[in-house]
Amino acid sequence: MLWKSATPTPAGKASSRQCEHQTIPIFQHSPLAKVEAVVYSHNPMATYRVLVSDPISEKGVDALRNVPGITVDVNTGLKPEALLKIIGDYHGLVVRSQTKVTSEVFAAAKNLKVIGRAGVGVDNIDRTAATDHGVVVMNTPSGNTISTAEHAFTLMLALARNIPQAHASMIAGKWDRKSFEGVELNGKRLAILGMGRIGSEFAKRAQAFGMSVTAYDPFLTAARAQALKVELAQSADEALTGADVVTLHIPLTAETRHILNDARLRLMNPGALVVNCARGGLVDEAAAKALLDTGHLAGIALDVFETEPPAADFPLFAVGKSVFTPHLGASTAEAQENVGIEVAQQVKDFLVTGEIRNAVNMPNLDSHTLESVGPYLDLAYALGKLLSKIAPAQCDTIRVSYLGPVSELDTELITRMTLTGYLAAAHHESQVNLVNAPAVAKTLGLQVTASTVALATNCTELIEVSAVKGDEVCTVAGTFYGKAARIVHIAGHNVETHPKGRFLFVENDDRPGIVGMIGTTLGSASVNIANMALSRTEDRSRAVTVIEVDTEPPAQLLATLRAAAGIIRVLSFEL
Repeated sequence: MLWKSATPTPAGKASSRQCEHQTIPIFQHSPLAKVEAVVYSHNPMATYRVLVSDPISEKGVDALRNVPGITVDVNTGLKPEALLKIIGDYHGLVVRSQTKVTSEVFAAAKNLKVIGRAGVGVDNIDRTAATDHGVVVMNTPSGNTISTAEHAFTLMLALARNIPQAHASMIAGKWDRKSFEGVELNGKRLAILGMGRIGSEFAKRAQAFGMSVTAYDPFLTAARAQALKVELAQSADEALTGADVVTLHIPLTAETRHILNDARLRLMNPGALVVNCARGGLVDEAAAKALLDTGHLAGIALDVFETEPPAADFPLFAVGKSVFTPHLGASTAEAQENVGIEVAQQVKDFLVTGEIRNAVNMPNLDSHTLESVGPYLDLAYALGKLLSKIAPAQCDTIRVSYLGPVSELDTELITRMTLTGYLAAAHHESQVNLVNAPAVAKTLGLQVTASTVALATNCTELIEVSAVKGDEVCTVAGTFYGKAARIVHIAGHNVETHPKGRFLFVENDDRPGIVGMIGTTLGSASVNIANMALSRTEDRSRAVTVIEVDTEPPAQLLATLRAAAGIIRVLSFEL
C-alpha cells in the first residue's frame, strides 16, 4: 500500500463483524493518550466555549452562536504564544490551515475536547498529540470537493493552453500568437493518484474532455473503478507509465512525501504536465525543476507548495510554462460557506449530543450508531471496570467476545468502551476515554482482541470480557433482560446483579455460616444491603457473594471480613 486512505480512518480500526471462532487483534497503531471520557461522561447540560481561530463563514459562526450553552469567540490571526495563553479556557477549537495546533497547544488545552478543521487536510494539527490528550479531531471532507476539483481542472486547462503567459503578453502590449501554442487534452492519457471525492470529480470532467483516465488508489476497488469508467492501476508507477498528465488528490504522509520523485516523473511521456492541488510535498520540486529544464516535463501547475508561501526566489518560478496559485483550491464562496457550516455543525453536535462525524482519530459515532450501540455502552463500561477490580494485575490481553444480536452490530465502539472502563479503573486514569483507550493499552503492552466466541450460556445475547495473564484467565459477562442490563457472570461464577451501584465482592470457602457472618458484620456497621447474589463452584469448594450496598463500607469493616475464617478475598468497588 503506497499511502493511507484520505478518508478519516481511525488508527487501529478493525472490522466489527468478526467471523465465529476467529479472534482478531485490534487497536494496534494508536499513540499514547490521556483524556476525560468522551461519550460515557458526556453532559448535554454543560456550558462550552468554542474558539474560532481562523476565518470561516459567518453562517458557520452563527450556527454555533445560536446554540444554547455554547459561547463562541472569534479571534483570528493569533500568534502561537497568544494561542497558548488562552486555549486552556476552551472546550472546542475551529481552524482552517493557518492555525498550527502543536503538541504545546494540546498540553496547554486542559479543557479541549474537539477540534473542527474547516477543510480536508489536517497536517496543521498534531494528530498524535490530539489523541494523547483525548481530543477528537474532525475535518470536512465534502464541503470543498467541487471547488477543489474545478480549480485543479482549471489549472490543467490553463497549463495546456498557456493562458497565464498569453495574458501577461497581452497586458504588456504584445500580439504574439506563435509563442503560446498549446496542446489539446482530447485523447491524452491522464493519471489520477487518489480517487476519493475530488479525484472522482476530476475524472468525470476529464472524460467529458475526451481524456483517457487511469487511476491509482490503494482503496479503489475494481467494481468502483468500472463504475467510474476509469482504468484501475495496481500501483502509482503503473498509473504514471505513459501518462501525458498527472493530477494528485492524496494526503501528505510519510509514505506519500515526494511520491512524484525523479524516477516516477520519468515514467511519464516526454512533454507531460503535472498538476497538484492536494498537498505541498507530494511533488519533489527540485526533481520537477530539473526535468522541466531538460524538457522531459513540459509544464507544472501548483496550488500547494512544500513551503508556504514559497520564497520570492522559488526555483520553479523561473519555469516558462507554469501556473501557480496561492492555495486557492477551496477558495470559492460556496466552498467556504459549505465547510464553515459543516464544521460548525459537527462541533456543535459533538458538544451537545456526543455525535462524532468525519473524525480522523476516532470511529464515527453518529445518531444511527448511537441508537444501535448506545444501550450496550454502559454495560460494556461496567464490565470493563468490574474486570479491572477482580482480575490479576498486569494482564497481557483483554478479550471481548460477542454472542447473539449484539455481534451483528458495529462492535468497535463497544469494545473501546469496555477497554475504557477497564483502564480507567485499573490504572486510576480519570482521563481515559474512547479516543485514547487503545493507545493507553498499547503503551502498557496490553493486547486487545474482539471476536464472536463467548462462553457456554443460556443467554441469547452476551458480552463477555476476559483478562488474560499467562495461563490465568478471569472473565465477566453481561446481558439484557428486555431493556434491563444485568451482569450474569463473574470470575467463574454465574451470578446476577446490576451493572451500576456500590458493591462488595466476597470470595470464600463454601461452608455454612459465612453468608450470615457477612450480613451480621455489615449490619453492625450500619451498611444496608440493597441486593445480594450467591454462587458456588460445581465441586462446592468455593463460593462468591456479590452484595449491592447503599453506602461505602468503612475500612475497618473490610479488614474484619478479610480476617474472618474461610474468607479468600474481599473487594469493594463502585460501578
